[in-house]
Amino acid sequence: MNMKISKYLLILLTAFSITSCGVDDEISKDSIFNTESPIRNELDTWILENYVNEYNIDLKYRFEDIESDMNYNVIPANYIKSVALAQLVKYLWMDVYTKIAGKTFLCTYCPKVMHFVGSPEYEAGGGSMVLGTAEGGMKITLFNVNGLDVKNPDMELLNEWYFKTMHHEFAHILHQTKNYSTDYITITQGKYTGPAWVNKTDSEMRKLGFVTAYGSTNVDEDFVEVIANYIVKSDSEWENILQEAGEEGATLINQKLDMVTEYLQESWGIDIKVLHDEVQYRQSQIQNFDWETLK
Repeated sequence: MNMKISKYLLILLTAFSITSCGVDDEISKDSIFNTESPIRNELDTWILENYVNEYNIDLKYRFEDIESDMNYNVIPANYIKSVALAQLVKYLWMDVYTKIAGKTFLCTYCPKVMHFVGSPEYEAGGGSMVLGTAEGGMKITLFNVNGLDVKNPDMELLNEWYFKTMHHEFAHILHQTKNYSTDYITITQGKYTGPAWVNKTDSEMRKLGFVTAYGSTNVDEDFVEVIANYIVKSDSEWENILQEAGEEGATLINQKLDMVTEYLQESWGIDIKVLHDEVQYRQSQIQNFDWETLK
């Protein structure tokens, strides 16, 4: 047994003597790895301070083909437009949830990557257009960044292009973490359209109790569409939805609003009316800022 150990030690020592550096050898200063700190422009530094360090969220605005769907033709986001949208997202979305629900809440449940693309997604050869996507609660992609008017931002367009999508996808993360009552399904049971929603209009589906035609796809999309639209729509816009729905449709929509209100309060301690009011106030202030200049 001792002889076996001695032979094993001899083999190790021999191998070590062959592969180890001598005491006089110098390690090459040329590394195969890039050890230099990355060169950051002004926006990169701002993102590091306001997204990464503050919320552990990475914002990608430079074009990376690996981040995009190869089935679509897209273009990179413009730098100045990215500067503006990065600040708008923080002001109108991240800071709102932080104020209402707390920083820990946002850091825990917010997607860890936000991705900007200059154009909408257009299918090769023409076809449908996509304004936003989410991937498993980990990443939100906002398209059509180059369509943003940084000098005169239109809040209605901002909501359609970006913020309704963000509230919609975030609501998915919340209900997938803590599910809502199955009683919600019964409100408009039997009226969901599935993929056929594309052949419906918002006006038509509101009369059946849906906030949008897309909300009639299935119960989960219905649930988050109520949340997202109520948050971003002004009081007058929401009232217009109810009027367009008619008495029967408005009754159903209000039942759904009551249930999402109860869900957010009981499951997350969030008052959706307070959230709505904070978003509306901030939306009213966006014309007062220079979004081209990082603050």
